[in-house]
This record gives sequence, structure tokens and C-alpha cells, in this order.
Amino acid sequence: MRRSSPWTHVARAAAALAAGMGVGRFVYTPILPLMHTGAGLPAASGANLATANYVGYLAGALAGILAPALTRSRAVLRGSLLLLTGTLAAMPLTHSTAVWALLRLAAGAAGALVFVVAAGSLLHHLRDRPPHLSGWAFGGVGGGIALSGLLVLVLRSFGDWRTAWWAAAVLSALLTAACWNLRPEAAPAARVAGGGARPRTHRWFGALFVSYTLEGVGYIVAGTFLVAAIGQEAPGPVGSGAWVLVGLAAVPSSALWARLGRRWSRPGLLVTALVVQAAGIALPALAGGTAAAYGSAVLFGATFIGVSTLALGIGAHLRFPRSVALLTAGYSVGQILGPLAVAPLLHHGYRQALLLAALVVLAAAAAAALLGVGFPHHMPATQRTGPAGRRQSSEEAGALAPHSAD
Repeated sequence: MRRSSPWTHVARAAAALAAGMGVGRFVYTPILPLMHTGAGLPAASGANLATANYVGYLAGALAGILAPALTRSRAVLRGSLLLLTGTLAAMPLTHSTAVWALLRLAAGAAGALVFVVAAGSLLHHLRDRPPHLSGWAFGGVGGGIALSGLLVLVLRSFGDWRTAWWAAAVLSALLTAACWNLRPEAAPAARVAGGGARPRTHRWFGALFVSYTLEGVGYIVAGTFLVAAIGQEAPGPVGSGAWVLVGLAAVPSSALWARLGRRWSRPGLLVTALVVQAAGIALPALAGGTAAAYGSAVLFGATFIGVSTLALGIGAHLRFPRSVALLTAGYSVGQILGPLAVAPLLHHGYRQALLLAALVVLAAAAAAALLGVGFPHHMPATQRTGPAGRRQSSEEAGALAPHSAD
């Protein structure tokens, strides 16, 4: 039987990530201003709903870590996609903040499981392929952001927040159909006996863990409130248009940063990406107008997925035990803390929240800079074998699955 093109697998994985993350998580960002005006949602309650989604994401990620079989199940993938779509469709059916929180909690858990299944699938089925293929698949997150942002931008002229949620549910259903036959990872790789002693890399991994956790705190503030912040300074479609630009900039970013990481030092690139992201987050707080809004969107979109690509690739290179799982957990905790940390500032608008987020991301860059002190760029690679007996280094696996949560 003729094997399907790897681009077919890339397209299906991209659709899954677009549904689970680009729509399931991030459609809330352009809809939030509509809920403020149309549903009377206070800014602090908006932050709480964001936190509920991130708590659900952490729960789903931990489930995938503690029960790895979940990440290899097509039934889990399909069930999570259906649950996610259902939560989007149910949002307009109530005005209860408590019910909204439960729906966003469930959406977060479902989205996390979709993410880990898709990431594991990419690692397993594209391990013999060039790393940029996986990068384009992870760009599906940006594609989902762009599609959902464009949808809200079009609908805001004749619909309300309810219409936006229902349209998001329809988009999620279409993406679910596109990835319905995605093949999950078949089996975990087996270690080859006698791989040698594991090098001690605790101090570098500690700096990386602190940096990536702080990134989770800082980036999610912009990821949640950027559209609402821009809308305060430039009313109309500018905020939704900026969110579309975030998604478009994010589509090629993972593949681009992966390619740069093959030529230049990944710790140096991580510092660069974090500094650029901090500038993008601070820009709309320091300068008003459409140009600043769109510049912020491009800088943020081009870096937030790339930072994850670089950070998790570095963790895999260091061969720290369960590095990706630990980094994902720290990142998830940071996402929960971010909206809570800025909630008291939202009574005065979003400017102070964005500036605080930018400072936190700069702190993440400072922590990442410590990686450059004696960083072990050349590591002896342990070997693994896949189902076909092909030997694969741990560094290669990390490069091929930069966002895997297991």
C-alpha cells in the first residue's frame, strides 16, 4: 500500500493544533471585548475566565504526562475535539460567569489533550523527515488564531458576542473534520541498553526552567488582553485586525526559528526572541495608533511559538530527565499566574498590565542569558530505537517535537 505524503500528515496535525489551540484557546482574545460591551463582563471577570482555561490546560497536560497512553489514543483525540467544539457552542447559552468558567476549564483540558496527541503524532510519524515539516505543523496554532480572528473581525459588523462564539464552534467543527483521521503515535521508543552515564546539566536546566516559566507569565497577558488593550486606544476593527496579524506572523515562526537554531546558538536565539517579544508587548502601552498596534501584533506573533520551539529544543538537548514535561508544567503554571497577577491593574485599563508583562518577559530573557555561560553546545547523544529499529538521538527527537508535552 502506498504511503501517504508527509504533507498530508502535516496538514492534519496543523488542523488539530488550529482547533485545539488557535481556536479553542485563543478565540477568547478577540471575543473578550465583545463580551465586555455586549454581555457586561467586567475586566476582572474576564481575567478569571482566562485563568480557568489555563487551569484546565494544566490539568489536561498533567493527564497526558501521568497517563502517556492518552497521548497515543485516537479516541482521546476525537473525544477532546468534540468536547472542545461543544464548549464553544455552549458559551452563548448562558450569562452565568460560573458556567462560563466551567466551560473554559473544560475547553482548556480538551485543548491540552489535543495538543499532546498531535505533538506525539508528529514526533513519531515525521521522525525521518526534515524538522521544518513539524515546524509548519505547529504553525497551525497561528493559522487557527488568524482564521478565528478574521471570523470575529467580519462578524463584529453585524453580529454580537453570541454570534462570534457560535461561529468559532463551526470553525472548530470544520477543523475537527479535517484532522479526524490523524494517526496518533503508535508506541513509545525504547532506549538502547548501555547508553552511558547521563551528563549533569542541572544548572543550565534550572535557568531554562525559570526563563520558560516567566515566559508563561508574561506572554499569556498579551495573549489574553492584547485585542482589548488595542481596542481601548483604537476603537473599531483595529484590535481584531491586529489579532489576525498575530496569527499570520505565527504560522511560519516555528519553522523559521527551528531553521535558525541549526545555524546559531539556541540560547542566544532564545534571548533574542524574548527581548523582541517584550518589545512587542510593551509597544501598544507606550505608543498609540494603528501602526503601533500592528507592529506589536507582528512582533508578538513571530516570537511566542518560536520561544517554545527554542526552549523545549534546548531542554531536549540538555537531556535532563523528563525535561519537556517539566518545562510544560512550569509554562502552564505561569499561564495561570499571569492573569491573576495583572487582575488588580485592570481597573485602570490594560496599559499597566502590558508593561508588567513586558518586564516579566525581559526577566525571562535575563534568566535565559545565564544559559550562555559555559553552555554545553556539544553533547554526546544517547541512542534510541523506533519501531523500525532506526537509531535516533534524543536531541533529534527534541528538534522534531519542540512542543511535545510528554
